[in-house]
Amino acid sequence: MTDTMTPATTTYKKLQRTRDGRLIAGVASGIARYLGVDPVLVRLAFVILTAFGAAGILLYAACWILMPEDEPAPTAPSIYDDPSSPIA
Repeated sequence: MTDTMTPATTTYKKLQRTRDGRLIAGVASGIARYLGVDPVLVRLAFVILTAFGAAGILLYAACWILMPEDEPAPTAPSIYDDPSSPIA
C-alpha cells in the first residue's frame, strides 16, 4: 500500500488597500475585502470612531501609511503598445 500525500495548496488573504472601489485611499474597501463585509460598514465604523475622540481619523491615517497597496490587475495588450504596428 502506497501512501502518497499531495501538498495542500493554501491561499492566504492579504490585508491590502484596494485600487477598485476606493473613495480616498482604499483603506476601508481593503479592510472590507479582507473581512468579507460591505465597505459601507467599515466606513461607518471609521465615522463612529471619529465621533468619539478622532480615533477614526488616526486609525485611518495609520492604515493608509502601513497597509500596502494591491497590485494592479494585468491588462490585455493593446495594438498601441507595439510601436511597430501600423495605425490606420
